[in-house]
Amino acid sequence: MTSTTAPITGTRSRVTLGPVWRTGAVAALAAAVATVVFALAARAIDVPLRIEGDEIPALGFAVVTLLWSAVGTVIAAVIARRAQRPARTFVVTAVALTVVSFVPVVNADASTATQVTLALAHVLAAAIVIPALARRLAHQQ
Repeated sequence: MTSTTAPITGTRSRVTLGPVWRTGAVAALAAAVATVVFALAARAIDVPLRIEGDEIPALGFAVVTLLWSAVGTVIAAVIARRAQRPARTFVVTAVALTVVSFVPVVNADASTATQVTLALAHVLAAAIVIPALARRLAHQQ
């Protein structure tokens, strides 16, 4: 029996977004918990989590992490539909946006210890969410 196969060229399968959304939600929840624990640990060693004299609530870390993780998940979903190499494109974009997120931290009216803690919280959340979404995008190519 003889069979022939034709190479597939110039096509890219459509990415289903369900797994991207699910991965983003799970990663966001993990990152939110991690940033709250991190904030509580910082408080335990007497880092003053205050901006302009106002206390940053520990749950505020969770809220901000969930919000920006949702934005990152939307970006991942858009990139999944449009980019030739979605995982790589997403990582480059997300890392660049993480770096940009340090600007308000550096400009905040807060102690150096608070600024460092906030910047590290950004890195912690990014270290959880970005790889999770990038792996999902890489598996869907």
